[in-house]
Amino acid sequence: MGIIDVQKAIKDSIQTEKDAMDYYKYGAERMAEDKARQTFEILAREEYQHAESFYRIYPGDDIPSFHEFMSAPPNTSSTWWKNLQSLLVQDFDERKALELAIEQEEALEKSLRDMAARIDDPDIARVYLANATSTHNHLELVEEDYRAMFGMGR
Repeated sequence: MGIIDVQKAIKDSIQTEKDAMDYYKYGAERMAEDKARQTFEILAREEYQHAESFYRIYPGDDIPSFHEFMSAPPNTSSTWWKNLQSLLVQDFDERKALELAIEQEEALEKSLRDMAARIDDPDIARVYLANATSTHNHLELVEEDYRAMFGMGR
């Protein structure tokens, strides 16, 4: 594995978790089905906590206030945000929102596990693995809602 810039990786992880939080937060506001809305609200809070766990280990000083960073407008160039916007253009579809959440949680879990394997610092790697495990739990929660709302397959 090549050399990685750990500071950049952590900062990117903070941003990715914020992007996921924004997706769930704005998606929850548009959910008509109570269970799916509650799930998205829970996931938005947990993504905030994930970002905070990365912020705590971030060695840089260019993010002076975590709360300010997390309160900033969404990153409109993120995949999470672009996917949400495409749903809104098509008259928000809960099925598609859940399917996209499943796809994105799967990809995020893989990315977090891959990054943990590439980081030499065991304390930092542990943060990545803890977030990967939590992300896997998010995936299971969204899949459970999907099955309850639309049946077994996606």
